[in-house]
Amino acid sequence: MEAASEAVNPYRDDPADDAGPGALALRTDARRAGIVTTAGADVAGRPLVGPRTRRRAQSRPRARPRARARALTADARRELLWIAVIYLSARAMIIVAAVLLDAFGHHDLQTELAHWDGLWYRDVANNGYPRHVSNGQTNLGFFPLFPVSIWLLEPVLEALTTHNQIWASTFSGVLISGAGGLIATIFVHKLAEGWWDRATARRATVLFVVFPGAVVFSMVYSEALLLPLAAVCIWALERRRWMLAGVMAGLGTAVQPVGLLLSVVCGVCALRELWRHGPRARDTLLSVLATAMSSVGVLAFMGFLWAWTGNPFANYIAQHRGWQEKTDPLAIVHMVERLTPSFDPSHFNHPVVNANLIVGIIGAALMLFELVLLFLSRRELSLPAITWTLGITFFAFTSEYVPPNPRMIITAFPMLVLIARHVRPKRFPLLIATNVVLFAFLSLLTFYAHVLRP
Repeated sequence: MEAASEAVNPYRDDPADDAGPGALALRTDARRAGIVTTAGADVAGRPLVGPRTRRRAQSRPRARPRARARALTADARRELLWIAVIYLSARAMIIVAAVLLDAFGHHDLQTELAHWDGLWYRDVANNGYPRHVSNGQTNLGFFPLFPVSIWLLEPVLEALTTHNQIWASTFSGVLISGAGGLIATIFVHKLAEGWWDRATARRATVLFVVFPGAVVFSMVYSEALLLPLAAVCIWALERRRWMLAGVMAGLGTAVQPVGLLLSVVCGVCALRELWRHGPRARDTLLSVLATAMSSVGVLAFMGFLWAWTGNPFANYIAQHRGWQEKTDPLAIVHMVERLTPSFDPSHFNHPVVNANLIVGIIGAALMLFELVLLFLSRRELSLPAITWTLGITFFAFTSEYVPPNPRMIITAFPMLVLIARHVRPKRFPLLIATNVVLFAFLSLLTFYAHVLRP
């Protein structure tokens, strides 16, 4: 990790910062006026090099590159340590809450950490996929990369401990989620520092790790694998590291349906390169290759389903028919309609309020506010980050049964970065304190019974 996020590489036709007639005129006017900002430097901060100065500089020993590299590495290590302390502190708080709920709430710790979708991912890791397509709820509705990673780590935990397969697969998923969350946090910090500065990056990091949706980093949930892949992909696209971006996107499309957005992000960047440089430019060709690579994960999964079940769309059938999941432009309206009867005065003696609907409506309002911030700050963020954020927002607002809950909001992490960017420094501690309380409270509701989905 470098001390700061590298700047986006300039296009080849961009002028250098210290070249051109404007810069020459600035230096000439500064010399005539006798304006010097520092010893031996002009008003633009560049050294005034004359014959004597050049000879004197040649006689001095040059700074050792290795010493500078060591200084940068030391600074990067300190920042990495700071990120790790913040992240692990948040993880420890949630694990302690889960252990206390296990001790005093009589709710099994393994069930808490592998609740909801985590049970299905664990089932894929332990039992594999069924051989036949089903219209019911089966694990065919879940993408393979996260359970495969659990399956690879599970034998190691079984060999190192005396626990059974269920325990090993559960805590394998938790370890993978924790590691993935740390990597995602590091790259959220790097992206924010590249967009603005380190102070903003630190605020964004703190908000990211204590936002209620960060509970997935302590559970058997695939977002902890998708988010680092997405963050690294966006980071690579900003720097035109096309092969790295293509590999990250290709892996991301094998994690969950939302990961398919990474193909869209790569495609939009390829169109930009085509528009700016034409079809024969090297960056254009490499960006098109990265876009093609981004679909490898989902195509491999479809090929496996075709060979295994006889139908390449077995995953879609399980999602659409088993869970009745679909894309609906009026999904938020229908969510409000389902919640309204809960507040009927005639039912106040037996209130039944779906907490998922309430959290979804609050999340929708928050995402609308974040969209306003995104529009106002559109020139500050990169094209890949904006494309990813808009895609996640579309999924959140059109999914019939996955509302804009904290898990979806944290997946659109550039939005959280924008909140950290625009909040006033005096109000930031209050924002963090509020998120910490909500983080702990909503996590307990997520762990307990079937009260709240993450």
